[in-house]
Amino acid sequence: MSNTNLKEKLKNASNGLLMPSESDYPFEPFVWSGQAQEALSPEKLLQLTNHPINSPIETVDLDYLFRNVAQEKEWHDEVQKKDVPKFKSLLETLKSNLDDIKVYRIGTISIDVYIVGRTKEGDLAGVATKVIET
Repeated sequence: MSNTNLKEKLKNASNGLLMPSESDYPFEPFVWSGQAQEALSPEKLLQLTNHPINSPIETVDLDYLFRNVAQEKEWHDEVQKKDVPKFKSLLETLKSNLDDIKVYRIGTISIDVYIVGRTKEGDLAGVATKVIET
């Protein structure tokens, strides 16, 4: 599959979804061509995303990131309940098109989140968003 198709698929799967936190941010699909020849290190990710090399960075599990949005919870309001199938679809799209998916959180308080995986063509791709945690 071409990168354009993949980016379009990710865009469609994340369209209208906001990552909930103290402020809600949309998902931005990305493809980094030819970047999967070597393993993605935290340092390489900081370079690809133009973050200072000393930025705090941590990894979390993909399912953990979506734990409160891809499964219906009793405390969800109507909008959140309506978004659960969309988040499930986004998760499915990521998992079916990318290998070795990792979730990187860069920064503190205002945290840039990158969900990155490897394509069969040797590129890195995924979606980026932001969460605010004070």
